[in-house]
Amino acid sequence: MVAETLEAGSSVSIVARRHDVNTNQLFKWRRELLPKEPRAETEGGPMVPVEIVPEPEPLPRRRRMERAGFIEIEFGCGARVCIRGEVAPRTLRQIVELLR
Repeated sequence: MVAETLEAGSSVSIVARRHDVNTNQLFKWRRELLPKEPRAETEGGPMVPVEIVPEPEPLPRRRRMERAGFIEIEFGCGARVCIRGEVAPRTLRQIVELLR
């Protein structure tokens, strides 16, 4: 069965089903029977040097209220909704429709 899985275009799961064997079992037999291959170098080119540098100083943060809006809606039934920050129009529409 392991030899069948090595044929071009073969599928381990199809071979396992054909022989009424669990696919995981067939994978285990493959690991046990096939020679261990050394890890191949990563495809995509040669290795390049890397330097680890400290993170740059973060920029001063602005208060959210300066950048973001504020919406307050009071409904006739007494319900009140306060929204801070950016809200997708679709989300706001759903909130309003639910509280009508």
